[in-house]
Formats: sequence, C-alpha cells, structure tokens
Amino acid sequence: MSDQHTEIDAHSGVETTGHTWDGIQELNNPLPRWWLIVWYITIAWAFVYMVLMPAIPALPGLGSTNTPGLLGQSDRTLVAEKVVAMNAERGVASQRLMAASLTEIQNDLNLQQFAMAMGESAFGDNCATCHGAGGRGAKGYPMLADDVWLWTGTLDGIEQTVRHGIRHEGDDATRFSAMPAFGRDKLLTSSEIDDLVQHVLSFSGRATDASAAAQGSTVFAVQCATCHGPNAKGDRTIGAPDLTDAEWIFGGEPADIAATIANARNAHMPAWQGRLDDPTIKALALYVHSLGGGE
Repeated sequence: MSDQHTEIDAHSGVETTGHTWDGIQELNNPLPRWWLIVWYITIAWAFVYMVLMPAIPALPGLGSTNTPGLLGQSDRTLVAEKVVAMNAERGVASQRLMAASLTEIQNDLNLQQFAMAMGESAFGDNCATCHGAGGRGAKGYPMLADDVWLWTGTLDGIEQTVRHGIRHEGDDATRFSAMPAFGRDKLLTSSEIDDLVQHVLSFSGRATDASAAAQGSTVFAVQCATCHGPNAKGDRTIGAPDLTDAEWIFGGEPADIAATIANARNAHMPAWQGRLDDPTIKALALYVHSLGGGE
C-alpha cells in the first residue's frame, strides 16, 4: 500500500496537488478530453509531416541539407521550374519584340504591354537610381519625362543612348561631347565668367546686370556659340544643351551656371550593351519614349 496521503478539497471535492500559495490550494483537475485528443493529433501529424516532407535539417550524413521526405517536395525546385517556364515564355515575346517595328508594337496591345512592363522593370532596376522613379530626374541627372532632349528623343536615338551610353570609355559608338573648364583651365578670368553668366541668364530674361550681359555677349560669341549656337538654342548632334529654356540639368541659378562654366560638367552614362540583352534595351527605349517626351 502507498503511504502517500491524498488530500481532497472540502469545497469542490477535487483532489489537490498538495501545493498551497497564500492559503490557496492547487486543484489537480484533469485536462479536458478534447484538448488531449487535439494534442495527440498534432503530435501524430508532426511525425507524419517529418516523414513525408523536408523537415529535419543537417542530420549526420546529409551534409548541410535536410531530410528530403518521401514526397520529394522542394520549393527551390518549384521556383526553378517556374523561372525556366517564365524565361521560355519571355523568350517568345522577346523575339516578337525584336522583330517588330515601333508602329507594329504600338498597334499590338499585348506586345506593347509586354514591352512596357519589361522596360519599366528594367528602368527601376538599372536607371531609376540616377534618373529617379518615372524618369523625374534630379540635379545632375536629366529628366526623361519631359520633351527636352540633350541628344534626341526618337526611339532609335534613345536606344542608341541606352546601348552605347554617354562618354563611356571603351565604346566607340558612345555619345561624346566635351565642354572646356573655362575657369579651372584659365581660359577665362573670373570677371569674364561673371559677365558670361549674366549673358546666359539674359536668354531666359533673368539677367540682373544689363551691362555685364552685354559684355558677356562678346565672350559667348567667341567661346560658346560654336557649340550652343549664336542664338543659344543648342545643338543635339553634339549634345550641346539649349540655354534659352527653363530646363537645367546642373541647376540654373547664377552660382550653378558659374560653376558649370568654370569647371565644366562632362558627366558619364554607362553603356548598357553587354550588361543588358537586346530585348531589354529595346524595351527600355520604348519605356523611356513613352514617359512623355518621346518624339
């Protein structure tokens, strides 16, 4: 016989555990049967799952992998299969994209949607860092969502810029222009630069010193008109910007213009040929062309 004394709670008639806290006894109530049944089912399900599915990592002899399970389920394999299927589907559409002209793409809604989606994705991954989301631009990086183009806004022209870049070393077809650093290289004095700034501002009606602007006209004719033109409308064939509008890549305030004249702004855009495939480059050109300023 057991010498263990069983204590019964006088109020409830339930056996106690023998534990008491601040005069409160702990009752030894059994767990609800439904709770026990659910608990046993979850234990059984866990064992079944471990047998059927990948579950136990890095057992001896498995190296760094896990138990494969009897069903051979692998999310990695499923993802790889979906990627292969997606690339195959994209390959067919990409071939159609490369074979189609701009007019054909615009008249084919499915192909147009494919090109826009592909171009937008590529733009977000490769171009938005500099040009901003939606081609909104930033100081030092041109806006692509307007109708102001430094080189050209045609589809073929945009594709060439994307493919070969601007001032990209090692690409003979890259777009290239070079503005002298008139101050840094001592081609102009500081007073001549100040006069030239006023003359440039006068093209958009913002000059604050008419006398300086008049003196700067001589400097402009000798040093700047060759590229920017005598009327300062620019020259797209050499990437010389229009100085008469309100669009300034590096800022249009007097201090910004003075810094540009003194130190030049020969920025660089990478050539994407070799980094992106041909369908992606064409889709990028189509997307940029659609942003609002395509010609």
